Amino acid sequence: MSEAPSTPVTGGPYRQPIVASAIELTVRSGWSSVTMSRLAEIVGVSRQTVYNELGSKTQLAEAMISHELARFLSVVRDAFERHPDDLVEAIHDAVRGVLELADDNLLLRAIVSATHGADTELLPLLTVRAGSLLGEATIMLRGRVRAYGPPLDAEQLDVAIDVVVRTVLSHIMQPSDTPARTADALAWMASRVLGATTTRSLRHPSQD
Repeated sequence: MSEAPSTPVTGGPYRQPIVASAIELTVRSGWSSVTMSRLAEIVGVSRQTVYNELGSKTQLAEAMISHELARFLSVVRDAFERHPDDLVEAIHDAVRGVLELADDNLLLRAIVSATHGADTELLPLLTVRAGSLLGEATIMLRGRVRAYGPPLDAEQLDVAIDVVVRTVLSHIMQPSDTPARTADALAWMASRVLGATTTRSLRHPSQD
């Protein structure tokens, strides 16, 4: 039996199909059900090709988690790019997009919680990447929000961003309303904390 190479080739033609299949299999049957042989069968390649593309099961897990976090952060980035002149609308779209993406996405929920639905073997990686997610989201939002010139100093802005990020993560794990209404509520809160003007109606959802 041939050994897995110590340095896997990255960005090969089968890497993304393998990662996508591994995510689907993990969500459906659990991480323990994922094997290189089974992935090879699903994708229609040799077991050695799976090793060549990913290197090991640990590296496969890292690729899966990075793939989902990239989707998470791209939703936030795209929302701000769609609304360069309206901070509240950008926050609203970012929150709604993230919550809609997370809906029924068990792997994403596992990443965020670092415990929910995670196999023991996957848990250490999830724990590390959950902390990374919080840090990456905070850094991205800090830069984006500052560009709108909110009337807050750096420390106040960091507190406001931290509250928004942690609230969104909480709603991913335990939703209390629809993504749309949760986004309305957080946009309403952000408009007051950040002192931002917006074209959005600022009635709190509880007033409906």
